[in-house]
Amino acid sequence: KALTVECDSGSERPGALFARLRPHIEALELPPGTEMEWGGEYENSQKAQGGLMGMIPLGFLGIVVILVMLFNGYRQPLIILLCLPLSVMGLSVGLLVMGKSFDFMALLGFLSLTGMLIKNAIVLIDQIDLEMREGKAPLDAIIDSGVSRTRPVMMAALTTVLGMVPLYFDVLFSAMAVTIMFGLTFATALILVVVPVLYGEALKA
Repeated sequence: KALTVECDSGSERPGALFARLRPHIEALELPPGTEMEWGGEYENSQKAQGGLMGMIPLGFLGIVVILVMLFNGYRQPLIILLCLPLSVMGLSVGLLVMGKSFDFMALLGFLSLTGMLIKNAIVLIDQIDLEMREGKAPLDAIIDSGVSRTRPVMMAALTTVLGMVPLYFDVLFSAMAVTIMFGLTFATALILVVVPVLYGEALKA
């Protein structure tokens, strides 16, 4: 025999409700020979995450290959990839402050955020390379590129963050919105500083 128990999470996110109730339910003492399994939203989320995790290494490899082909070298791709952990600090603070958990939707937000940050770093490094090809000294190229690209990069990040605001009030997409808003804001500001510094050091080597 099987007994199926369902519940409607109402206005609360299913993931947050599950995380809050699971310890209490699993603490119940079941009769001998009785087993309990979690299904529904939790089961679907676990299956989706499992399938996604298997594709992440392949996607990351594809990003590396494209970056190497784009810049025809390894220094620029390495600098860009070193900037990705910067977003983790921002999104971690955001999730903690807003009381959200890193669930499947937050993971999707992080993957989307990765692409946005790579784009911003490419724009900045490509401008530096362009300035140097025009005959500028590396230091002057880095400074001029940082100044000229700051406004476009910041405006692009701002429009994305504002576009995420309506999603924050949706039960399903709230964690994803927080991940993108905080991660993009924090990492974009740091990228405008870290990328020029790292590239300047790489050019000295």
